[in-house]
Amino acid sequence: MASIQHNNATYHTHGELPAIGSRAPDVSLVNTELQNVTFANFMGVRKILNIILSIDTDVCARSVIEFDRLGGQFDDVAMLMVSYDLPFAHKRFQTEHELTHVNGLSAIRHAGFGENYGVQIVDGPLAGMFSRAVVVLDENDTVVHREHLEDVNREPDYRAAFRALGIETDE
Repeated sequence: MASIQHNNATYHTHGELPAIGSRAPDVSLVNTELQNVTFANFMGVRKILNIILSIDTDVCARSVIEFDRLGGQFDDVAMLMVSYDLPFAHKRFQTEHELTHVNGLSAIRHAGFGENYGVQIVDGPLAGMFSRAVVVLDENDTVVHREHLEDVNREPDYRAAFRALGIETDE
């Protein structure tokens, strides 16, 4: 169980992020076209999962925009933005900000993502939502980097996520 901070209070998540070196639990999420997707849709491609509370919060929004900017130069990295937001919200956000490199993915149809990735908040006002985290996978879906942000108001370490894939960014 991980701890997170929100408005000067401590809350908890179900479990922990997958361990470095472990095979990532497969996912079943909904894309902006209302299609179910799994890691098989991104087979053979490295992946950065930016797990967020909501696309409509300032910090989460900034992280999605930044991952789109940084990831746009790499064809072999799938930028997966995961939340409980409706697919319509992801699509609206991507259109409004002219984002072309991120994949907005919703957990609305498929229970289990939050528990399998240790990000499901279990208490407090954010219960049921996902805590902020980044999980980076190689092309074989092995976890090569993970970052669980204790303070939900902090942005992730973008450089560390890309460095885990052997990529230096212009950040």
